[in-house]
Amino acid sequence: MHYKAMSYALGLCLMFITGCESMTGKTTGQTIDDASITASVQKKLTSDKLSNFVRINVDTDQSVVTLKGTVRSVEEKSRAEDLARQVNGVTKVNNNLSIQSITLGTP
Repeated sequence: MHYKAMSYALGLCLMFITGCESMTGKTTGQTIDDASITASVQKKLTSDKLSNFVRINVDTDQSVVTLKGTVRSVEEKSRAEDLARQVNGVTKVNNNLSIQSITLGTP
């Protein structure tokens, strides 16, 4: 009986995975690889000692990483891209980071 329930659960999982693949056009392996790359890039950015990259959103599609968010300078924008390129599996980085404008208060 336990074996039958496990077989049923496995069948449901396979149907779910197949359904997701047809919706995104990516295989399960590609989805897992992209998620792993995203996690690695986020970890690299947040653990960087030179900058505060907590306001960067990372998305990966077929090993292409897209960075979105706000940084304080051109140097930080470049550094974030360099860090993302260092992650294994990244084939390209789309750097869509914007530079935070400094507004001066009125006296």
